[in-house]
Amino acid sequence: MNLKLLKVALAALIFVGFQACGDKPAPTPPKTPEQIATEALTGTGTQVWGIAGGGKVTRGGTDVTNVYPNFELILNSGSAKTYTTRSNNDLFDLTGNWSFAGTNFDKITLTGTKPAAGREMSFTQTGTNLKLVFTIPMPGARINGTFAIAGDYVFDLIKK
Repeated sequence: MNLKLLKVALAALIFVGFQACGDKPAPTPPKTPEQIATEALTGTGTQVWGIAGGGKVTRGGTDVTNVYPNFELILNSGSAKTYTTRSNNDLFDLTGNWSFAGTNFDKITLTGTKPAAGREMSFTQTGTNLKLVFTIPMPGARINGTFAIAGDYVFDLIKK
């Protein structure tokens, strides 16, 4: 009787041992601050932010949303972080690259030649809202030599 009990106990121990040695998924490493900030701007790869649906644009505290009625900013993540804009009224380039400014991952810059290019833009992403804050200084802050654009801008954008 003792031998049968010993065999059953040994078989159970071997079975449990094999189960314990099964494939376990590797723990997911914690995300870096840069990864967290990138996901805030681009979701899982590409994110469209726009004025439609309740967004607004101010310059120097004055509502200028009518100048950018269908504005959209499309941000892509990846090794070459790219952006595209629509209805930008020549304030932004149509396409280019974006990058983080500084090491806090709370500011971005856009490449290009238009007035918003190269400016540090502070951003705050909360839920489905993205706020971009930046300044275009004088002198030379004109488009086509006539349209004055210098000022402090706030783009309150909505996730599409």
